[in-house]
This record gives sequence, structure tokens and C-alpha cells, in this order.
Amino acid sequence: MKRCLLIAGIISLSVAAATAQSNTREWKEQTQFHGVMSRSFHPAEEGNYAPLKQKADSLVMIAKLWNASPVPVGYKTKETKETLNKLVSKCTSVQLAVNEKKPDTDLKKLITDAHETFHKIVEECTDKK
Repeated sequence: MKRCLLIAGIISLSVAAATAQSNTREWKEQTQFHGVMSRSFHPAEEGNYAPLKQKADSLVMIAKLWNASPVPVGYKTKETKETLNKLVSKCTSVQLAVNEKKPDTDLKKLITDAHETFHKIVEECTDKK
């Protein structure tokens, strides 16, 4: 009897671990976007807009790739897709502002908005059960 309970417990723990692992699966496109965003946003926070101006096209391209990727388990699909659409729009606004040589103050506001939208996906669009 004790042996059956022990085996059942081990099986339960194995299933729970596998489920938890699949729920925290890394989203490759999110990781790629985060890399470009961090190398663009953080220097701009400190007044260095050169990286943002150099990476504006990449920011849009990777945001679109992320938006086209399937939403993994662990995210609220509808909210995530809606917010990803907003992120693509905000990144496109950054790209247009860079191409139009808008003032750095405009760029800072636009990249900050895009950065906040990114964090909304990471923090608010996950299923917290």
C-alpha cells in the first residue's frame, strides 16, 4: 500500500513538473525583441539616441515577427495579441519619427511608450493561476 502511494506521489510530481515547465516555455520571439528593445531603450533613457536610431528598423521587424508567432501556453491569447498589435504600431511610430528626424524628446516619448507596451505583455498578459 505504501509503495502504491509512493509511486502515485512520484507520478503526480512528475506530471506537475512537466506542466509547470510547459507553462514557462521560453518565447523565442519575445526574447529576440527584448534584446533589441533593451539595446535601444536604455541608452535613450540616458540621452544616447544613436542606438535607437540605428535599430529602429530592426525594432519594427522583430515586433512584427513576434506578433506573427503563436502565443505559447501561459499567456492570455486575446490580450497578448491585442497588445502585440499595439506594440507593432508603437514601434512603427518610432521608426517613422527616426526617419523623419524628429527631435530626441519625441523619440524618447515614443520609445518609452513602446517599452511600456512590451512590459504589459510580459507582466499583464500572462495567466497567473
